[in-house]
Amino acid sequence: MDRYTKPAILLHWLIALLIIAAFLLGLVMTDIPGLTPTKLKYYSWHKWLGISVLALAAIRLLWRLKQQPPALPVSMTQGQKKAAEAGHWFLYILMFAVPISGYLYTTAAGVPVVYLGLFQIPSLFEASPALKEALKPVHYWLNMLLAAVVIGHVLAALKHQFIDKDGLLKRMLP
Repeated sequence: MDRYTKPAILLHWLIALLIIAAFLLGLVMTDIPGLTPTKLKYYSWHKWLGISVLALAAIRLLWRLKQQPPALPVSMTQGQKKAAEAGHWFLYILMFAVPISGYLYTTAAGVPVVYLGLFQIPSLFEASPALKEALKPVHYWLNMLLAAVVIGHVLAALKHQFIDKDGLLKRMLP
């Protein structure tokens, strides 16, 4: 069976780890009451993870558009193949939508985004309390949707590994 290229595999697992870290950190930081130094530090880390996901997702998308992925197993039905392709493209959309919504939410809150403490990401607009309140649930629900799609992606990979035993997972393992 064909495998993904090494850059695709590296980007896949790196982005996956960053998404999981950003999601878990987001859950932890929003549960910290008040405005503490720890909470502020976690918010900064969360933003750094989001920007990193966005940048790596852009690289991954460019790579994906240049490199055809390996063929899916012949044992998969056309419906399964279409669902797999749709799921992958939905993941790409969410890998962009979640960090962009977070950036817009932060900008609307009037909080600068300083990547890795080194340089500030320019704000596209002035702070807006009304926009901040509108974007907060957008960012939250996009994250929940991303979590659900990631879980579905993992469950599908495990199904292929342990039930179908078609070697699909091996294409993406390092």
